[in-house]
Amino acid sequence: MDERDRDLMLAVGRYLRRVNEVAEQESRATRTPLGDLISEHLGADAADVAVVHEQILDHRLVDADIALEVLADGGRLIGVSGGEQRHQQGLTELISNPYVRYTPGPVDYVERATGPQANRQVVSLGLRLFRFEGAPLAVAQRAAMPHYGRETALVEVLGADAAVVTRFLDALRAAMIEHSVLRGQVLSFEPTEYGRGAGATFLPRPAVDEDDIVLPAGVLEETIEHVVSIGTHRDELIRAGQHLKRGVLLYGPPGTGKTLTVRHLLTITPGTTAIVLTGSSIRFISAAAEIARTFTPAIVVLEDIDLVAMERHSSPQPLLFEVLDALDGLDGDADVAFIMTTNRVEVLERALAERPGRVDLAVEVPLPALDERRRLFRRYAHALDLSDAALDAAAEKADGVTGSFAKELMRRTVLRASRRGDAPVDDDLAAELGRLLSAREQLTRSMLGAGGDDRVQTPPEQYTAEFGWMA
Repeated sequence: MDERDRDLMLAVGRYLRRVNEVAEQESRATRTPLGDLISEHLGADAADVAVVHEQILDHRLVDADIALEVLADGGRLIGVSGGEQRHQQGLTELISNPYVRYTPGPVDYVERATGPQANRQVVSLGLRLFRFEGAPLAVAQRAAMPHYGRETALVEVLGADAAVVTRFLDALRAAMIEHSVLRGQVLSFEPTEYGRGAGATFLPRPAVDEDDIVLPAGVLEETIEHVVSIGTHRDELIRAGQHLKRGVLLYGPPGTGKTLTVRHLLTITPGTTAIVLTGSSIRFISAAAEIARTFTPAIVVLEDIDLVAMERHSSPQPLLFEVLDALDGLDGDADVAFIMTTNRVEVLERALAERPGRVDLAVEVPLPALDERRRLFRRYAHALDLSDAALDAAAEKADGVTGSFAKELMRRTVLRASRRGDAPVDDDLAAELGRLLSAREQLTRSMLGAGGDDRVQTPPEQYTAEFGWMA
């Protein structure tokens, strides 16, 4: 190599060093005060460290907040100042920005439910600086903001060692499950304010005793055995190579006790995660199935599924098929029960036949027979001084009615007596039964869940004569 070549190489070296110096100066010039703080914590220029994103469904934001608090034990939590645009820009822009000088500031919080009557303030925009496995990490936490176009919550992780960042995210996911506020709760989903995504709502666990349910003999017992006992004998079934997931269909006319049966099942399974979807919220079946899969044992309730059996939404696939696919997608050892209710089983039969094995128990909940009607009338008249003979006679005449009818009949009986200033007697029951069974009240009976209206209606005065009661 001659002297000219050597001089050229030295010149090129000086040029490259100068390029690096200028780039470093420009980087320092655009790095924000917040970026300086993060760089100091990491021991490296934060602008040169890759940001790893982890999207989190917004109903899991509380879980993420708790998990980060646990993992960052002893760390530092700071907020971001610099105007409303801080909500729209990612961690990279917060670190290095020639236009906005983001600085450490107060943490932004949002109130979120952690139970039917409990709340927690969670970080909606904040930065945690801590060490994980001895390595420094910076983790930004954000809530979903649909009005800014961000549909999910977000965690952004900054660390010089990519392997440590990967292990941290694994630990975060595990901690979110371990410390979740969703486990063992009764949940529902509803559309968010902007109509996209699902927001989880905590519901009180029902308190419905077995004595509150009036069904034909064996119906409730068969349902409980399938929904509850399979989970009770989980270990024996798995050892025998049997699956735990199950699908139950409760079908029958409106008002016969399907929803009350479901509420009783939730009552007797404390500690079981339950997701209740009804009407349009059934389109969140995928989110419900994911919750159930993660927090077993679980029950997924799909009420009035006939109303959406052939509904089409964002995909060309009928929603009912998506429900059945969600059940089919669970692992065999997932202790999850899907309970569907319907007033019109004929709407579902073809779909269920095309997907055999998804529903393994269909239970009919029929209109109350005479014995059930007697029990219903006694149940709703328990605080009234009415004779057994009068209640039995009313039950015999009120063919095809449901518990809602019996409940309304007793209320009208009390009101009739109250208008004259007395306690209700058998005559009041007879008179109000006659009114409810008259042709004029046909629509009322229908709304109370009574059966067909093709039977001959007996006028009130004839009931009086047949019962031997005075008008």
